[in-house]
Amino acid sequence: MSFDFDRVEIDDVSRNYGRRRAVSHVSFAVQRGDILGLLGPNGAGQSTLIGMLATLVAPTSGTIRYGASMEKSVGPALRARIGLLAHELHLYGDLSAEQNLEFFSRMYGLDPSRTVSAALDRADLAERRADAVGGFSRGMRQRLALERTLLHDPTLVLLDEPFTGLDDHAVTKVSERLRGLAASGSMIVLATHDLDLADGLVTRVAVVRNGRLVTDETGAAGLRERYRSLVHAGGGDVH
Repeated sequence: MSFDFDRVEIDDVSRNYGRRRAVSHVSFAVQRGDILGLLGPNGAGQSTLIGMLATLVAPTSGTIRYGASMEKSVGPALRARIGLLAHELHLYGDLSAEQNLEFFSRMYGLDPSRTVSAALDRADLAERRADAVGGFSRGMRQRLALERTLLHDPTLVLLDEPFTGLDDHAVTKVSERLRGLAASGSMIVLATHDLDLADGLVTRVAVVRNGRLVTDETGAAGLRERYRSLVHAGGGDVH
């Protein structure tokens, strides 16, 4: 069963862990071409929201629709259209960069001969293709994991702190990569505490504080000042 969608809608979603409510009655939508910055203090609920969008965490209440469908109605066909870069990079340290990408290509039903070399080139790791990933720096592993996330041309791209460990050159390349994906029709949701990097990249901003959505608005210059005003209005740490 093939499946695709042009919009994701979170409707009044909450997620509880015992007595603690990590996300409380959040609603927003993302559509093709969006780069949505999911911002907030530590523990505000961004990672939980990304986990729910990725279908890895079930909402306690509320609904998430992918196009006109619920996750349960499409299952694996939906997950085949999602790319997730979590804080845990899900790479195999004993395998080489090339072997990691070959493994994930086959998991997606792709031909590694058509995907791996191009992905290594985009990650600037072609010369390290035969080296074990366990010996890579965090930035190198981050670049490799991003290309692993994008191997199957996902419709919905979910990124949790995608700039961790990257130098200025890599940040520029990753930002250009994300803009290109959005221009080609992907939906991107990225959680980051680096407001300077988000400013000028994100086209929309959703700020969460204490598990609640504070604002969902168009991205604009002056993101840091806007973020501070929203977060300070209810307290909390600012990054």
